Amino acid sequence: MATAIAADIESASGSFSGSRRLSMRLLPYALIGPSVVVIGGILGFPLAMLVWLSLQHYGLRELIAHTGEWVGLQNFQAILADPLFHEVVVRSLLFTSACVSLTIVLSTLIALLLLRVSPVVRGVVMSALVFVWATPVIVTVDIWQWMFDYEFGVINYLLTQLHLGNFIHHNWFDNPVQGLGVIVLVVVWGAIPFVTITIFAGLLQVPSDVVDAAHVDGAGAWQRFWYVTAPTLKPIFLIVTCLSTIWDFGVFNQIYVLLNQRPSSDYFTIAIYSYRESFGVTQYGLGAAIAVVMVLILVVVTLFYVRETVKVAEIA
Repeated sequence: MATAIAADIESASGSFSGSRRLSMRLLPYALIGPSVVVIGGILGFPLAMLVWLSLQHYGLRELIAHTGEWVGLQNFQAILADPLFHEVVVRSLLFTSACVSLTIVLSTLIALLLLRVSPVVRGVVMSALVFVWATPVIVTVDIWQWMFDYEFGVINYLLTQLHLGNFIHHNWFDNPVQGLGVIVLVVVWGAIPFVTITIFAGLLQVPSDVVDAAHVDGAGAWQRFWYVTAPTLKPIFLIVTCLSTIWDFGVFNQIYVLLNQRPSSDYFTIAIYSYRESFGVTQYGLGAAIAVVMVLILVVVTLFYVRETVKVAEIA
């Protein structure tokens, strides 16, 4: 009798332990589940609508009638056969590479500088960075537009006063190379605060004793950064590079506002090109197809960074 009772108790205990282990395994999914559902609804529905629209001929007449003509992959065939689309994709990739590279390099230099200045100076610089980050994009672009104005711009005045050339009434946007350089400057200016603060936070986690040991062993400043600091910051570099790539590849406001809402084809990035096809010539199906291609390019780039981030996490 006692043996039977003990067996029942042991069986119940085992069943309870198994249920508890199952509950503990399912708990993370239960906690994250509602967020995944909400995010999936917010992001998934517009993306599905974008893909659905890209498979239709949807112009102004279809917009008024609230119905499109199903054309399958014809929109994608049309843009892939368009030489302008290939030019736009190449320009977008080069533009993004320039913006991301300058942002990461300059932000890293500023973050390293913040480690060496006094707390007062560090507080002033960090406050300035937060102020730049908090300023709305349209306000920032309007200020830069005034600074590079061909008639009243302060940049032309300063360059002329510094005897770097005659920049009176110099229009920076007549030349697409100069104009895109100005746009890169504006984009990098707005991106530096977030990336700098993120990298600086990572620098505070680098073990100072390891850096000091490398210094004692005769390693120079560059060697200490490359062989000690950079490997520690690799996950952060991957994250900020991935985010910067996503943001800069889809830049729209800076280009659209700086060029007074009339960008020429020499300034078309993939976001501007998609907008022009959708709202400029009312070919919403073509514009949606261009946007889908942009999303696919970003997915490929993001998967690369995610894979590298996972590798770093596994090594750690």
